[in-house]
Amino acid sequence: MSLSASLSAWLLVLLCAASGAYCLWRVRSAEREARGGAAGEALMGFGMAVMAVPPGIGPWGPGILLAVFCGAVLHALWLLRDGVHHAHHLVGSLAMAYMALTMTGGHGHGGGPPLVTGALLLYFAGYVLLGGARLVTAGGGAPPVAGGPPAKAAELTRACRLAMGMGMLAMLLSL
Repeated sequence: MSLSASLSAWLLVLLCAASGAYCLWRVRSAEREARGGAAGEALMGFGMAVMAVPPGIGPWGPGILLAVFCGAVLHALWLLRDGVHHAHHLVGSLAMAYMALTMTGGHGHGGGPPLVTGALLLYFAGYVLLGGARLVTAGGGAPPVAGGPPAKAAELTRACRLAMGMGMLAMLLSL
């Protein structure tokens, strides 16, 4: 692995870990109904950080990641009882389980079926573009929503989700 590829991988690890840490902080400070989503995002951020570590996590790594993300899929299915707005958690968890499954076939990142990888790439590219557009238009001194988080916290949450979406897109591109 070249130095620039290794540096890029470690920067992705740092970005995902920081996003996971912020989401974990949100779990502590969020109201009860928002904790499940924030916990799912924290798990996803930390899981993405582990998955983005350059090759060499050992032969046991992909199996453990697969088990963790299958658990995340179950958690996302549980969140769906509160509404379809949690469907992104399910897609993200399934994508992480899929990437872990492709890693079990060999060393480092394996390749999955092109149709599945392509569909996930399209989903996350659209998610990133839509999230970026929402983040850009969210500025401009919009008043905070009554009962919701302060405006700056909401923007930081959107930026965190956007960063994780870009990380997911980068990892899918490396398959």
